[in-house]
Amino acid sequence: MHGGSPHNAVSTRFFRPPPALAPLISTIYLTEVALPVGETVTDMLHPEWANMRITTGGPIGAAPAGATLVATPRVLGAGPTCRAMQFQTGAMRTWGIGLLPLGWAQLMRVPAAHYADRLVAADEDPAFAHLLILDRALAAIGLDPPAEAAAIAAHLAALLGEPAQDAARIVAVHTALVDSTVDSVAALCEHAGIAPRTLERVALRAFGFSPKLLLRRQRFLRSLAQFMLDPSLTWLATLDWQYHDQAHFVRDFRRFMGMSPSAYGAQPKPVLGAAVRARAEAMGEAVQGLHRP
Repeated sequence: MHGGSPHNAVSTRFFRPPPALAPLISTIYLTEVALPVGETVTDMLHPEWANMRITTGGPIGAAPAGATLVATPRVLGAGPTCRAMQFQTGAMRTWGIGLLPLGWAQLMRVPAAHYADRLVAADEDPAFAHLLILDRALAAIGLDPPAEAAAIAAHLAALLGEPAQDAARIVAVHTALVDSTVDSVAALCEHAGIAPRTLERVALRAFGFSPKLLLRRQRFLRSLAQFMLDPSLTWLATLDWQYHDQAHFVRDFRRFMGMSPSAYGAQPKPVLGAAVRARAEAMGEAVQGLHRP
């Protein structure tokens, strides 16, 4: 299944993972930017779970919001993020694989906190090295999106081994996180059925951040998703019920996006503007961080 963008220069398609991978992978996706030589587009990735991206074309420059852009590797590993990533690209073609927390725990086997808000070269980092088979698989197929997506899924399925440590707890925590009624660490423990110390350990290992920060990110993403789907809304109209007032939301916005809501609202969103609508149509959620386990 896929969604597309009507924009002439940018298109994004999302492919559902097969049932065996659905608890691990949010989506397999293809982004294509068709621009004349020398032209670029600039946008921002929202806070999200981990990803692997395989790019041809470019070059792409990326950095946390407000920092100086640096060239990214062609095969990129990205840990879970709690900060927006700005990027600039020319004509390019990128395949992405979104890793849900259970997918990180099962496929990566290293603590997600070690890669939080980090971008690494997959061919230089041992944690991602076993995923380089995906790059070789794509090179053998050519430009055939359904066949490429199927090959990625097949190779990921072949990498599955024993279930991740704490798999049931990871799913329970993830299920509680995406429940908008869960508004505190105590409630998260209660809904997930685990003790606070266990929750902290599971959160850092599979999700990358403390439980408190994860809850803060979720309420922010729920508000951001509403605005991205309908930019005609005022920020006040998008506020999640957990926000006490608009000032509370603005503090979170600056924490996660590195700018004010009004500054972000005024920016063009040539890649993400189309992608969130395509993701919502194809996958049911506008942003990766709101996918259910």
